[in-house]
Amino acid sequence: MQPQTDVTFGWDIYLLAGVGSSRTIFLECMNDLQRRFEQSGMISRIRALYPYGDHTRNLYAQLLMVRKDLYRLRKAVQSGAKAAVEQIRNLSAGRPVLLIGHSGGGVAAYQAAVMLGQEGIVPDWRVVQIGSPKLPIREEHADKVHYIVSVDGKGFCADYITRLGSWGGISRNRWGVPFWNRMKFAPKHIIPVQTIGGHQHYFRKEEPFVHPERGSNLGLVTDTIWNRVASHLESAASSLF
Repeated sequence: MQPQTDVTFGWDIYLLAGVGSSRTIFLECMNDLQRRFEQSGMISRIRALYPYGDHTRNLYAQLLMVRKDLYRLRKAVQSGAKAAVEQIRNLSAGRPVLLIGHSGGGVAAYQAAVMLGQEGIVPDWRVVQIGSPKLPIREEHADKVHYIVSVDGKGFCADYITRLGSWGGISRNRWGVPFWNRMKFAPKHIIPVQTIGGHQHYFRKEEPFVHPERGSNLGLVTDTIWNRVASHLESAASSLF
């Protein structure tokens, strides 16, 4: 019997941090994803990016950058997104990418993915936004974006940051009357995850962020990323090469 040979995973994976993040925020998540790929016989390239800087940079300056990335105007300057694009251009040109963004990093992830696709830097992309402000998603991109939000035991939103921004736009009803459609530009995949705590706690694996039955917040989030997105990407990549 021939020994199993590891193969390189076709997609490059980036985790994009939000404002004020420590340099270790994604460490356990990256290790967990790496382990899952290795168990599947694949070698993946997983990197962390800090498009707005880390916890050592002025917080107000970082918030201004996120605000620019949230602008709906097509010609608006996307500060954090452009920083991410430059790094991904140098490391992953010609390869499909999965961008996983937490908080403002989810905003930068989508804006960067659109730019990477439009400029032909990557042949395909997917985005996972975790606890991110609502950013309008173009209709043609809705199926490429997964949105993870923390909810409590009753299913109510437990993450105040996800209340910021809007997916809304003007639609018309069957009589042609315009109305405000709050979900017009929403991503197709909105995934509530019942975690303990809120916005700052998606990637925690220690007490008190461990449920006796569901497990840790980190495990729940990584399970969602793996089961809903990452484990299905290699089949999508096969059509590109």
